[in-house]
Amino acid sequence: MITEHFPLLGLRLTTPRLELRLPDPAELAALAELAAEGIHDPDVMPFSVPWTDAPPAERARGVVQHHWGMLSRITPEGWSIPFTVFVDGEVAGVQDIGAQDFAVTRQVGSGSWLGQRFHGKGIGTEMRAAVLDLAFEGLDAELAASAAYADNPASLAVSRRLGYRDNGTERCSSRGKPNTMRRLILDREAWERNRTVKVEIEGVEACRGMLGA
Repeated sequence: MITEHFPLLGLRLTTPRLELRLPDPAELAALAELAAEGIHDPDVMPFSVPWTDAPPAERARGVVQHHWGMLSRITPEGWSIPFTVFVDGEVAGVQDIGAQDFAVTRQVGSGSWLGQRFHGKGIGTEMRAAVLDLAFEGLDAELAASAAYADNPASLAVSRRLGYRDNGTERCSSRGKPNTMRRLILDREAWERNRTVKVEIEGVEACRGMLGA
């Protein structure tokens, strides 16, 4: 079976409303089409790399290439898992989680996006909670980092809701203009104190060695 060679294909996270796992080719195509439809208000740019400024067809192709690229580069020393998020079986977006030298740092980071029609429903909080459970419960992480531009209140609100605290700021360039990146950090104690989403994890034991855990 393919999971014997690449166990991440058997890793699955479920919450009361969501399923997070790697997609099959048809689901990856649906994800690309969702990105082509639009992810955010075009007047703002929530991403450090402005990939959503590309034309729809290029944006869709970029989603596929980025997904495959992330999977091809996974080693115990550096990895990022691009989970597809499903709502009632429908592709809704991406929630990734990653780390560098995880065996030493025990720290993860995350990133995400949702199709616009899925905004404003609390899905962003639930999908981040799912990967935090994977990190702390499944992989024995000690810290989880996040970051968002100061003018991205939705992302910052998700972090606050889950117990992250401020961890400094950084002056950045966004679409050629200055912006402020707010950095946040979550330790195990704060995670345990703020857990409100029930998460079930399947297939993590087979993945631990691949991820340096």
